[in-house]
Amino acid sequence: MSFPNQTAREFTKVGIEWLNPNQNGVYGIFRADVWIYVGRGDIRARLLAHLGGESPRITREKPTHFVAEVTLNDEVREKQLIVELNPIANRKVG
Repeated sequence: MSFPNQTAREFTKVGIEWLNPNQNGVYGIFRADVWIYVGRGDIRARLLAHLGGESPRITREKPTHFVAEVTLNDEVREKQLIVELNPIANRKVG
């Protein structure tokens, strides 16, 4: 089951800062029809870190939008989404 139906936000500082701090859950970063990365944790903090270039693998893919889901069991939900969406930056090398 993919992310709940929602309007995707722009992967920009303004797009991310509307989120409330300290909300844990999962998030997906993408462009056009390509999922780039699915992650978990403090959604706002993690997205801002990715926007700041924390992961060259994500930055290199030129993400444009993100979606998020607040959840208590973010580890299980993250694994489900990675299996379903197969994001580029979550793929294991080798």
